Amino acid sequence: MAEAEVNKVEEIQELLGGMVDQRVKVKANMGRTRVIERMGVVKSVHPAVFVVEVTERRGRTSRQSYQYVDVLTGTVELFDPETGEHIFTPAVDQADEN
Repeated sequence: MAEAEVNKVEEIQELLGGMVDQRVKVKANMGRTRVIERMGVVKSVHPAVFVVEVTERRGRTSRQSYQYVDVLTGTVELFDPETGEHIFTPAVDQADEN
C-alpha cells in the first residue's frame, strides 16, 4: 500500500472510502502524553468522520470514530499493518519537507 500525500480533508475521505473493510493500524494522540495504538478494520466513511472497528481483549469489539482533520494534522496516524508504513503523510510533515 503506497503512502499518499494529502492536502485536503476531501482527499483523505475519498482515499479512506476505498479502504472500507481493510485492516489498518491506528495511532491516536489523545493528549497529555497518552497515545493509543490499535489494529482494526475501516468500517464506514461519513462526511466528517470515519469508523474503525477494533478487536479488544477477550474477543470484544468496539468502534472508534476519528475525524479526517485529525489525520490531516497528524493527531491520528494510519499505518499499513503489514509494512508499518504511513498510509497518509500528515500536512505538518509535508510542510517540514519544503
